[in-house]
Amino acid sequence: MSVPAASTKKTAKKTAVRAIQTPASGAELPADGQSRTVIERITPELDGGRFPIKAVPGEIIAVEADVIADGHDTIAVRLLYKHTDDAGWNEVPMTMVNNDRWAASFVIEKPGRYVYTVEAWVDHIASWEHEVVLKVKDGQHVTSELLAGAVMVDGMAGRAEGDDKAALTHLASVFRAGAEDNSRYDEAIRLALGPQFLEYAHRYPERQHATRYRELGVDVDRARAGFSTWYCLFPRSTAEEPGAGGAPAHGTFRDVERLLPRISGMGFDVLYLPPIHPIGTAHRKGKNNNVVCQPGEPGVPYGIGSELGGHTAIHPDLGTLDDFRHLIQICKNYGMEVAMDLAIQCSPDHPWAKEHPEWFKKRPDGTIQYAENPPKKYQDIYPVYFETADWQNLWLELRQVLLTWASWGVRMVRVDNPHTKPFAFWEWVIAEVKKEYPDMIFLSEAFTKPKVMQQLAKRGYAQSYTYYTWRNTKHELQEYMMELTQSEMRYYFRPNFWPTTHDINPYILQPGHEPQFLIRYFMAATLSSNYGIFGPSFELMEHEPFPGKEEFWNSEKYEIRHWDWNKTNKLTYLITIVNQARHQNAALQSTNNLTFCRIDDDYLMAYLKVTGDNRILAVVNTDAYNRRAGMVQVPIGQLGLADWQEYTVRDLLTGAAYVWRGEWNYVELDPYILPMHLFKIEW
Repeated sequence: MSVPAASTKKTAKKTAVRAIQTPASGAELPADGQSRTVIERITPELDGGRFPIKAVPGEIIAVEADVIADGHDTIAVRLLYKHTDDAGWNEVPMTMVNNDRWAASFVIEKPGRYVYTVEAWVDHIASWEHEVVLKVKDGQHVTSELLAGAVMVDGMAGRAEGDDKAALTHLASVFRAGAEDNSRYDEAIRLALGPQFLEYAHRYPERQHATRYRELGVDVDRARAGFSTWYCLFPRSTAEEPGAGGAPAHGTFRDVERLLPRISGMGFDVLYLPPIHPIGTAHRKGKNNNVVCQPGEPGVPYGIGSELGGHTAIHPDLGTLDDFRHLIQICKNYGMEVAMDLAIQCSPDHPWAKEHPEWFKKRPDGTIQYAENPPKKYQDIYPVYFETADWQNLWLELRQVLLTWASWGVRMVRVDNPHTKPFAFWEWVIAEVKKEYPDMIFLSEAFTKPKVMQQLAKRGYAQSYTYYTWRNTKHELQEYMMELTQSEMRYYFRPNFWPTTHDINPYILQPGHEPQFLIRYFMAATLSSNYGIFGPSFELMEHEPFPGKEEFWNSEKYEIRHWDWNKTNKLTYLITIVNQARHQNAALQSTNNLTFCRIDDDYLMAYLKVTGDNRILAVVNTDAYNRRAGMVQVPIGQLGLADWQEYTVRDLLTGAAYVWRGEWNYVELDPYILPMHLFKIEW
């Protein structure tokens, strides 16, 4: 359940640690034998606290726990939290939801590491107040209880300072006077049952024998980890004019800079570049993954390394390191940043292959096995062998690669195939890099078994690729989104949706049907707060497949392409207007604020996203070939609307506005006109 943040109180006090005396019999007794409260089933908690959850500044962390005690005494439950830079804990009183389930929340204010826990104790002061209420209602005279209350108030005064201390000292004297003087009795009872007493009781509780749960962590990344819009391009395919004889010319970082106004103008804030390092010549691949490379063919950027250097070198045809740093700076001027691609693999020409042959696994004949992912073969790539006896130096070298990139100004890294490297390595290296560069963001490009993808996210990846590329039907999409946003994954797995990548040309887009491109783009950009596209290829709806595969024919991985960067189309317009809506509407900047709305059509899908008073309703026709119509059920109760109340839904894509009333309202979508609505709900 969602719990609004409550007011907080800071405290530097800690529960006292009590020495336990062992009886003469030698029996061993528990250290917490006088603690009567039990705390169980805290959410969120990942794997018994082994891993932290994830958040960004401004996010509300709603915490729940089962808390019980023996007997009938009242218990007090507090949510404690702090940033690791803070000296003392912040406290939020937890409230009972039902069936001994308690809840409270706190707001994340800044990046870094937060810790939180739950503390509970038998609240003798509240139990006393409850007993007095019952006895007074029954007409009983409670002079003895007033004396007991005075002792408790003395304790409260001892924990207070200033005006509160004086007020509590006075209150204790009134309780004693009421117990001894009938003329002061009514005054004492009125104060004992008044709101001020309860306020003091919450402010200065008697925490004797408190139980505290173990500390749980929150890793807080900067805001872009939670909301980002990625544009991928190969810098070598950015030349403004074709080369000699009409062949594509090799693009440079300066050519990329020329495109930044266009890319930024479409609303993208992350420029993702596949590897920009020297490319090996040994076993270099040719066009369309041909094992025979023709003279002049540029090779695959993932075949990293040559005599010019490896992972910390720049391909000379792209420019110099200074040129790359200049690109990073110019991107910042446009509100963008550069993401680099970490592919832990080498060309046979990589310096590591000569300097550290022990980092590569050899076959019995002494040769190194090239990379394979059957039936795919990568003859131009040597995989790095993480089980090498020299693994410590390998880890340190890879850390140094990332620290070098960070020194250039890079703060985002997309990691290629992280699932083929040890989990322990990722947990270590991400933590090591973030010690020096806490604003670094890592994106996991892992399309593999679900639990492997989830483990990578737990180990430190801020964002993760997903199965969205292959979730096509309404049922598949809703089921997948519920898993991402309603299961435990919502606490640590930040999805990044891509309709295509430079590796994947999904079957659903291979016919090249324009409405399908519009649909797949729109859902990626509105279901998830993080998404990306494979640049000009996707914009221009490139779709010709490699025969029988989910790959592109004439793929940029194997050749330089020349694009018409001035060309626009319907998809260009949609991308631009949707990105504008994403930046202007907070509801589209979160993934987990999703509610699916009922609509009785197997192809029409509707979903509501709400953040504060920003309310967005998306309706999409997943049938790219037929007009669909139906009635959508808007959860007006969730929006605070009455059945009779009118409200306006304004389409952010077209500007059209409609007046609706009540839950059920009519929608109709023709894929050949525009297969979606993006409504902003207003009244």
